[in-house]
Amino acid sequence: MGRRGKKYLLIVLVMVLSGRIYGQDHIYSQFFNAPIYLNPALTGQFEGDIRMNLIYRNQWSGLTGDLSYISASADLNIPKFGGGVGLLFTRSSEGLAYLNKNNIAATYSYSVGNDEFVLSFGVQAGFTNRRIDWSRLVFSDQLDMRLGYMPGSTSSAQFPDANKKFYFDAAGGLNLVYRGFMFGAAVHHLNQPDESFTGTQAKLPMRLVSNLSYRIPLNSAYVQNDEDGAYLIPSAVYYKQANLSSVSGGVQFKYRSMNTGLWYRTSGTGSPDAIVLSLAFDIFTDRKNGEKLRLGVSHDATTSKINYTNTNGTTEASIGFEKYFPNSSGYNKFNGLRCYNFY
Repeated sequence: MGRRGKKYLLIVLVMVLSGRIYGQDHIYSQFFNAPIYLNPALTGQFEGDIRMNLIYRNQWSGLTGDLSYISASADLNIPKFGGGVGLLFTRSSEGLAYLNKNNIAATYSYSVGNDEFVLSFGVQAGFTNRRIDWSRLVFSDQLDMRLGYMPGSTSSAQFPDANKKFYFDAAGGLNLVYRGFMFGAAVHHLNQPDESFTGTQAKLPMRLVSNLSYRIPLNSAYVQNDEDGAYLIPSAVYYKQANLSSVSGGVQFKYRSMNTGLWYRTSGTGSPDAIVLSLAFDIFTDRKNGEKLRLGVSHDATTSKINYTNTNGTTEASIGFEKYFPNSSGYNKFNGLRCYNFY
């Protein structure tokens, strides 16, 4: 088989594997810049009245086909509710057949605590629309063992009549901040919705997520919640869906408005997946009403058998904004125990 044919078959194999592993649920390397996607209990857990986040992931940009993901959210911190409410939109596009998912969900969290701890409980409910373009799939009778894919060829395969699916989806979680520690856990797809296009049941497995962070002050004279201080923040996130699991672990260095991190992630089978470098900046932090704009970027260097040469790695970009409303009763009354202290 020629080099071109081998490369094309590698691309097909990668798309098949991505359909098995990443086609279930995608994960973000900058999980800290997609808080509601990580755990609905993080709704309203920030310093301000309103927060907006947007994150985009372009996976394995060196391969043919689309593997891209985007999440946009807006949430409110409402002390009268004892927590917050939010709205989350997520879109994914995967593979040569452009398997698309669009999900929109509402979130709610309720918090209890004092100056030393905050315990939050969150729920999420929404709807997902799933689509596929069958005509873009490549089947074995369109491949030549020497040349690979034969342009213009058609397959004799029979496609299912349906190309879209609509279903309800739900999630729940909790998050605890105690002094320098934060621990969270969430269960997504609680109702295990049926994703099948063919009528044969294909339940979406529950996705389990747990995260742990610890904030270590580097200042000799430590003042709790000092925004101008320097910190090391080791963190770990564990994901499990069906029989696949993944762990992302690393450490961030945070000083004033800058945050940089180095991470190592395993794949769905427990083997090496990627080394990740992240960088984030907070700007407008001294403006009135607590305005803060966060810009983040990260890059995954693939360490799995697919390797970096074939994939060109994965890049993410994120933007976040938070502020108090004019004349807000909560301005300068924040107790400091929220998830953003750890990121």
